[in-house]
Amino acid sequence: MHIRAPAILCAARAHGETAVIARLLTREYGLVAGYVAGGRGRVLRPVVIPGNLVDVEIRSRSDSQLPFAKLELVESRGPWLGEPLPAAAIVWACALTASALPERQPFPSLYDALSAVLTAICHAPSARGWAEALLRYEALLLRELGYGGDSLAATAEWSDDLVAFDRMGALIGRYCLADRRGMIMAARAMLRDRLARIASGPNHHRAER
Repeated sequence: MHIRAPAILCAARAHGETAVIARLLTREYGLVAGYVAGGRGRVLRPVVIPGNLVDVEIRSRSDSQLPFAKLELVESRGPWLGEPLPAAAIVWACALTASALPERQPFPSLYDALSAVLTAICHAPSARGWAEALLRYEALLLRELGYGGDSLAATAEWSDDLVAFDRMGALIGRYCLADRRGMIMAARAMLRDRLARIASGPNHHRAER
């Protein structure tokens, strides 16, 4: 196998002393995993973070071998990981993608949608600019995996967004994550908590980042 493509880095798990196993979403090849030598080293540490857009080259000698991956940073989400609400949204969207999608099965619409959601999270002036887009991404993921999804109407209030968020979360936990829901849904719970603080705040109509 030899793949070279733009990719969204969705997850990275430590492997050995300095390497990581990265899971990356590509438009043409779907979710792919690769061994990144030195992924926790000084040079690659800023590259191997959730949400980053990278160019990836993946090589393996056989389908049974874990491929080796080389990454080049195209666009970093690092600056937004220091902001609590955008960081929680990026971590959740990427963790859901890495956990729910089968490997090496292309979902081009999900790749495009996740790319758009991450861009909105980082550049929208407030959470109101990306919360609905995130919900629509979740609904699209459910539909692409054959679970039907949920119909979403435009909402005017944060309280409506939270109701839709909770309803979507129940569907995701039931259908997409099954026995892996623990740590993954904890990331969603953190995001939900931060969105709820906006809804209950005195200036919730001017949602914080």
